[in-house]
Amino acid sequence: MTTISIVGAGPGAPDLLTRRAEQRIQAADVLIWTDSLVSPQIAALASEQCERIRTSTLTLEEVIPLMIDRANQGLRVVRLHDGDPCLYSALNEQICALADADLNVEVVPGISAYQATAAAINAELTIPGVVQTIVLGRTGGRTGVPEREQLDHLARLQASLCLYLSARHVDEVQSTLLKHYPADTPVAIGYRVSWPDQSIDVVPLNAMADATRARKLIRTTLYVISPALREQKGSERSRLYSPDHDHLFRPAGGN
Repeated sequence: MTTISIVGAGPGAPDLLTRRAEQRIQAADVLIWTDSLVSPQIAALASEQCERIRTSTLTLEEVIPLMIDRANQGLRVVRLHDGDPCLYSALNEQICALADADLNVEVVPGISAYQATAAAINAELTIPGVVQTIVLGRTGGRTGVPEREQLDHLARLQASLCLYLSARHVDEVQSTLLKHYPADTPVAIGYRVSWPDQSIDVVPLNAMADATRARKLIRTTLYVISPALREQKGSERSRLYSPDHDHLFRPAGGN
């Protein structure tokens, strides 16, 4: 069976690629890449002989036959997605179609924008005693979400909430979140995180919509809403590294 690699390009910066992702790109005979969202510097890692196919103007019905055709020619095909292909990437549709064509698929994960955003502002999103859950989601918009996953339900957890694909609906998002989070809850607004023109602004929740409009953000924008983004005094700490917490590798009494 032929292997097609569906590869996560990470949030944008070439040096945030995994080693495996870089190896697959460099070895590709055919690179089918999301040119509207993936850095050209990453696509440039492929060899000069590699066929490059941009997908920003193509539908999935046009992309999949290209993948099948090139793979059936015995060529090494890399389908390059932004971020992590397991999030909002039409991965499932592609794997099902390729399986029907008797083609084996390898998925190579990538760093997601929420991870890059937290790292860029030196933030831990799971602070003991403050918040221990991360929710990745989006507002409904044109494509909708299941009723049980409506933003109103997600916000009730008051977890570290990371919202993708939601900037066009920011007024509705802010209004919904304010029903469950305090108005001064910090929100990190990340735009093109890890790209040269990256911007990350941390604002109170009740200023989220105004800040989005002020920067005219409508795409490649991520929101991280979390009590973990408040200034911490260091009093809350992980039990794992506490001197009075023993475990398999650090038993009580030091034996």
